[in-house]
Amino acid sequence: MSDMPAVPRSEGPRWLYLHGFASGPDSTKGVAIARHFAARGVEVARLNLRVPTMEGLRLSAMLETVREAMGGDGARAVLMGSSLGGLTAAHVAAVDARVSGLVLLAPAFQVVRQLRRRMGEGAWGLWNKQGWIETDDFAEKRKVRVHAGFIADAEAVDERQGGWPDVRVPTLVIHGRADDTCDIRYSRQWAEGKRHVKLVEVEDGHELVASLPRILTEAEEFLRPWGV
Repeated sequence: MSDMPAVPRSEGPRWLYLHGFASGPDSTKGVAIARHFAARGVEVARLNLRVPTMEGLRLSAMLETVREAMGGDGARAVLMGSSLGGLTAAHVAAVDARVSGLVLLAPAFQVVRQLRRRMGEGAWGLWNKQGWIETDDFAEKRKVRVHAGFIADAEAVDERQGGWPDVRVPTLVIHGRADDTCDIRYSRQWAEGKRHVKLVEVEDGHELVASLPRILTEAEEFLRPWGV
């Protein structure tokens, strides 16, 4: 994989990578994707979506950060997102006509439902009762207390779209069948019957690191119409 610098383009869409929950712009997938496309003359900006803070994380703030990064009214954007970043990308595409294409990696559809299932009722109740839950911050290698306000905010964002982002642009979804964080059945349900959505299932877990070569190949082929 080449580390040659990107050749900025004066035309075409802005390419943005959106990391997942408790991750950051220097994640393994984000860096690999940016390097891959840089070697092909495409600059992929890796956004910081730990907004307004990791402790006070809000899905609505993530959406606004992405929309600001896309540029002016006449801009176009290709969004590539992992997990919660994938859900964010889908929500932005559903409401912003500047998005022309999506690549979603293990997107966190139905995020609140999935969090509750993973945590179990005991931990879920504790999160709501004490107002925070401690979790691993993979980007900064520390423990972090995430405020319970994340729940209500994420529910409100989902509800505005009827529980599912209404995306109308060409979309590639890559999801691992062994994903125990974001269940693949939600990606299957969301993609079902959508001719503009291509769902690629791989034998991998949530992180999809073992599937990186497949991700890069699939994404490059899918995004060829955008000038790769």
